[in-house]
Amino acid sequence: MRGEEKTTEHSRADGSLVEGLLLVDKPAGMTSHDVVQQVRRIYAERSIGHLGTLDPFATGLLVLLLGRATRLANFLDMEPKVYEAAIKFGTETDTDDSTGTVIREAPPPAEAAIRSAVRSLTGTISQVPPAYSAKSVDGTRAYDAARRGEPLDLQPVDVTVHAWEIRGLDAGCLSATVTCSGGTYIRGLARDLGRLTSSAAHLASLRRTRVGSFDVADAATLDTLADAPPRVRMLRVVADA
Repeated sequence: MRGEEKTTEHSRADGSLVEGLLLVDKPAGMTSHDVVQQVRRIYAERSIGHLGTLDPFATGLLVLLLGRATRLANFLDMEPKVYEAAIKFGTETDTDDSTGTVIREAPPPAEAAIRSAVRSLTGTISQVPPAYSAKSVDGTRAYDAARRGEPLDLQPVDVTVHAWEIRGLDAGCLSATVTCSGGTYIRGLARDLGRLTSSAAHLASLRRTRVGSFDVADAATLDTLADAPPRVRMLRVVADA
């Protein structure tokens, strides 16, 4: 079975139940939960879930399900994920991104070394999640332990990086479109890219542009939601042929 969008769309301004799918373009500086809270207020609907979180510093596509549509989460195809990433060479941080503290410095690598490392980080790879991540060990979140100065011993996880499209490589910074499976940490790719090139690197910026068949071009900004909430797309479950 799979989730399928109906051509009919609706929204209700009278406080009655709102249910369906909503695409939101998350701004930087907000957590995914912050976005959900704002959508709850706008649509007067408490039951809302997001299908794949984004770090606070990241921007881009959040797929939200509202009301009874949250029951259809397992039927939606959310693969692959597509990101626009900027990776800065020369410094590694404790969070693997630009929000962290620098923990290691090294000269930027040569272009040939970067391209070789990108090939090594393509396909099914084993990735250690970032120390500051939502991974949990015995009920303890990794980011909570890291903030206490007691980082967890996180085990590597197999993820799939389908493709890198290098869009720019200059001034010690790599700009790329990364297509990958769910569960892949782009921050982790940046960290490992630095290490594989005998350098250091961190994720400077990140924007998610696609999740499965959903595109950020079809998403509403929070300003749009506040001023003129778009209609929520209804969903239904249909049997596979």
